[in-house]
Amino acid sequence: MAPQRPRPAPRPGPAPEEQATPFDGPVALPLDGVLDLHAFDPADLGELLPGWIEESHAAGLRHLRVVHGKGTGALRRSVEALLGRHPLVLASRPADEAAGGWGATLVTLRD
Repeated sequence: MAPQRPRPAPRPGPAPEEQATPFDGPVALPLDGVLDLHAFDPADLGELLPGWIEESHAAGLRHLRVVHGKGTGALRRSVEALLGRHPLVLASRPADEAAGGWGATLVTLRD
């Protein structure tokens, strides 16, 4: 059996919390009228949803769909509460089965 070579010492580098992420800042989302919340931290909803509504409205979109999933209903209730307080929201309702059923909410924005 051949003798093992000693491994070189690891090079010093940034601590894990200082390492670069694949994104250097906010990531622009396409404005297609659909926001799928599965990819987001629920703690970000209070900033994310109103900002998305405002950007969608500015882009001329008036009919939106928010996909929150079925789960326990907690995220859906948070979405409904935020929609109910947003001044650009004219109406909201659960989606029909073809658009996600009770796992999504349809939103109509004011002109």
